[in-house]
Amino acid sequence: MHYENNWESINSRPVPEWFADAKFGIFIHWGVYSVPAYAPKNNYAEWYGYAINQKEPDENQKKYIEYHNKTYGPDFKYEDFAGMFKAENFDADEWAELFRRSGAKYINFVSKHHDGFCMYKTDYAWNWNSFDIGPHRDFCAELSDALSKTDVKFGVYHSVYEWYNPIYLRSPEEYAVKHLIPMLKELIEKYKPHTLFTDGEWEHTSDVWHSTEFLQWLYNESSVKDFIVPNDRWGKETRGQMGGNFTTEYGLISGPSETAADDRVSEECRGIGGSFGWNRFETAEDYLSEEKLIKMFVDLISKGSNLLLNIGPMPDGRIPVIMQERLLQMGEWLKINGEAVYGSRKFRISSRDDVRYTKKDGAVYAFIFGYPFGETVLPDISYNENISASLLENGAPIKTENADGKLKLVFPTVDPNEISSKHVHTVKLINIQEV
Repeated sequence: MHYENNWESINSRPVPEWFADAKFGIFIHWGVYSVPAYAPKNNYAEWYGYAINQKEPDENQKKYIEYHNKTYGPDFKYEDFAGMFKAENFDADEWAELFRRSGAKYINFVSKHHDGFCMYKTDYAWNWNSFDIGPHRDFCAELSDALSKTDVKFGVYHSVYEWYNPIYLRSPEEYAVKHLIPMLKELIEKYKPHTLFTDGEWEHTSDVWHSTEFLQWLYNESSVKDFIVPNDRWGKETRGQMGGNFTTEYGLISGPSETAADDRVSEECRGIGGSFGWNRFETAEDYLSEEKLIKMFVDLISKGSNLLLNIGPMPDGRIPVIMQERLLQMGEWLKINGEAVYGSRKFRISSRDDVRYTKKDGAVYAFIFGYPFGETVLPDISYNENISASLLENGAPIKTENADGKLKLVFPTVDPNEISSKHVHTVKLINIQEV
């Protein structure tokens, strides 16, 4: 298939199947902003450099400025944090092992955020990248190499704009042609990522960014053309409408509907807390609990969406323990229930608040929030006498009955101490006639 330089052609490329199969990915916001690691609650710490440079700050930005002046002084520049970003305790293999244990199947590593600082060796950001200054390391190279030893795919996030790039400030289109697109091509060919999550596109339309021109190259000529998954952030008119997978962020989307263009897979990205970059001032109460995280994940996959869960490492390269814990808890749940998750597709929207569904290989999987002691009726499933049901976590058979034409499940008596899955339990259903 040859793709043309227009959205109709670009949109005709299907999202590679591996992405719809994967379900769970890890977002990683880490960079110069990880040094101050500050944001007011429910704000983004990675926007610190933007906030402290505002001449007419809003009320939130005033909090960043007040904190900065009190902690570092008004003469301390954002650029000065780069020398303090050392990553002295970063170990790519430790990260890769944690991601493997989490059950994630891909990552999106922030190769460049809106501050323009690159987390890899590049010809397009002299002395403003992690190889030239600060850690003097190429994190894209180290991470992609470490992940190649696992089944977790390496991918990148890359901001299309840069707050203070002089070419961008002078001419966004010149910036796109002379800086952005060559930089993206360099990034793609050096590290061969499986995902490309662009962002920062909202100030201009896709024609200013030359988005279809770049995507035409990506789909026709690049070394990753057969497997890369870009997203939908290619111009202020494109989210939920054009590009690869459709993205939401903390449940919000800029387009009119996440299914406006077609039924392609979507991806919800969010932090475990309220920020993407590490915010030292978030407390345990600001983080998703294990239960809320798992239930949110199940809700998303039942709607055909992936979850891209963000972590914000500390400037020395360690991942905060509470974030490690949540990833490991996800991994434990997925180890038990993964059959109903990986490779599955949405079945139907549940009419019950505490039940969700997926389907795969002729089976339907019912996710039930909380262990269903006794019996429960699935009003979205029609009864037939050939249905067989079993509890996925231990294979225990579940009795089925007719409840006015709907499927009733009668659970065996069980010792609560023998229940291995937490918060959400999966029932495997065979011979559902509506699949």
